[in-house]
Amino acid sequence: MQPEPARGRPGHNISMWGAPGSGKTTLLAALFIALARRNDDWKIIGSDPASSDYLIEKTNALSRGKVFPEASMTLERYHWTLIGPAPRRSGFWGRKAKPGPPTRIGISMIDAPGGLFGTGRRPAGAPSGVAAAADGAGDPRRQELLDNLEQSRGIVFLFDPIREFTLGDAFDHMHAPLTRLAERMLAAGEFLDGKLPHHIAVCVTKFDDPRVLETAEKRRLLTTDIDDPHGVPRVTSEDAKELFRELCQVSASGNADMVLNALDQFFHADRIRFFATSSIGFYIDRRTKMFDWDDFQNMLPGEADEDSRIRGQLHPINVVEPMLWLGQRLAAIRPATEVS
Repeated sequence: MQPEPARGRPGHNISMWGAPGSGKTTLLAALFIALARRNDDWKIIGSDPASSDYLIEKTNALSRGKVFPEASMTLERYHWTLIGPAPRRSGFWGRKAKPGPPTRIGISMIDAPGGLFGTGRRPAGAPSGVAAAADGAGDPRRQELLDNLEQSRGIVFLFDPIREFTLGDAFDHMHAPLTRLAERMLAAGEFLDGKLPHHIAVCVTKFDDPRVLETAEKRRLLTTDIDDPHGVPRVTSEDAKELFRELCQVSASGNADMVLNALDQFFHADRIRFFATSSIGFYIDRRTKMFDWDDFQNMLPGEADEDSRIRGQLHPINVVEPMLWLGQRLAAIRPATEVS
């Protein structure tokens, strides 16, 4: 049984998981912008000063400075609450029900440097203790990260297809923590049905990159939302898994298919959902206000990755949706005394 959460803090954790440069920090920073562009009443509020400061600083950097936030170098903790419309309820005998309290979804995140999710391989010639330290036995940061994965029941796993095409190390950054997590859950008696108890949102990042978008187009996975005034192409959650599988075929190491297999082996099928995401979205001309297949790139590459800049306004794609899905699934399993 989880301890009673502190006042203003959520009762469940959502952990971020992904290789270095997969976009964890940028996705977090894009959350506020994504919510601000929605035509509904969902909003995100910091549960402590540090979390509010993060929203202010990173949102300004993205929206006004047109620069990507620096990757996390240390463990960073954020505590937010997503607040949205009250659930719809029907009254007795056709009477109009009184409006209930707003929906509240607590999110407690630890954003960690992607390098902490390494394989734990011992470098050639290094003493045997080096490998143990690399896979979590000797690094307190990685121990804390594993603690967070163990205590969480929601995971946002980021798969960067561009990095996978170049380096092919997604499985390397998944295998070690997944093995350690399964070991811990087995010892805790929470692996009884042969699966981990977590819900996991798999985000295929950088959907705005031409190579990713063109792959989705060739596989006929694109659709548009009839309520989207800009006509931006999207991939539904049902088709995002197929996009993931297709992008695995261009892995530099040829090991990306094992990521998908590991997900199927360790998590319940109904607790996995795929999303094609972009933290910056496509370029939308401010005059036409429409997506243009001949001019959609919103990232201006520099000589180095850190020199890349954002060209136009941000229109994040599927940044909010993984959080809402995880939050709602976790709220459904939360004890009644913890539901806001």
